[in-house]
Amino acid sequence: MKKFWTLYAAFLSVVSVASAQVGTSPAKLACCSRPATSANATEAFAMLATNEDFSGGHDAPLPYTYEGQGEMIEFKTTDGQTAKAFEIKSNVRSDKYLFVIHEWWGLNDYIKKEAATLANELKGVNVIALDLYDGQVATTAEEAGKLMQAVKTERAQAIIKGALLHAGPNAKVSSIGWCFGGGWSLQTALLAGPKAVGCVMYYGMPEKDVAKLKTLNTDVLAIFASQDKWISPEVAAQFQRDMASAKKKVTIKSYDADHAFANPSNPKYSKEFSAQAHAAALEYLRKNLKLKG
Repeated sequence: MKKFWTLYAAFLSVVSVASAQVGTSPAKLACCSRPATSANATEAFAMLATNEDFSGGHDAPLPYTYEGQGEMIEFKTTDGQTAKAFEIKSNVRSDKYLFVIHEWWGLNDYIKKEAATLANELKGVNVIALDLYDGQVATTAEEAGKLMQAVKTERAQAIIKGALLHAGPNAKVSSIGWCFGGGWSLQTALLAGPKAVGCVMYYGMPEKDVAKLKTLNTDVLAIFASQDKWISPEVAAQFQRDMASAKKKVTIKSYDADHAFANPSNPKYSKEFSAQAHAAALEYLRKNLKLKG
């Protein structure tokens, strides 16, 4: 246990250093350069994959095969490459989009199922589950840790920017993600600029650069767990203060649960709190995407 707290203290130290590394203009951060704070924050979170307590708290997903609506698509990315995603188009023509960002396991069939659930609940919205692992999917915590650590900020940003171009110039984009994807959901909202109309982040690493948060075009629904040792109540409180400093609205929902409580394959899964959080997310998304009913 002592070893865990030593590692955790080191992690917080890295994040604190990251938050101090400010000085690049928002305009420069918006292009393909490496944004100091957001990059270091997400990469510092990825370092947790080496922590046995963190990885040990994520049971491998049970075998599952998704068979339903939607299809894999390929689109160009801003780094001259291509990326893939799982897309479920609205039954009616729509410029409203929800970007779904996976946990540390990758774009597996559980995420496709979640994307389908959201598509059925958010009529008139195109749902795209992004693949920030470029086709790789983990089935063990060890594999997931390696994949999460291997994510390069510039590549992930290029994928998100490519998806924004795929959505089109008139797109209104909301995002949602969990854990690894929770942090990248917020980064998606930042990258989306004026296209951003909503952001839901489940126990993800918040952006700590207030100057960047000032560029947000949307409010944020941030869902946390009070027993989370990594995205802790202290991290949530700091995010709330940073958003206040940026003069941006954030709604904090905290549940008496542990990290990844909304994942049914996690031993700390809470059916009750997961349902409550999902209901809050749906209400928020329907309001921000201006859906009827």
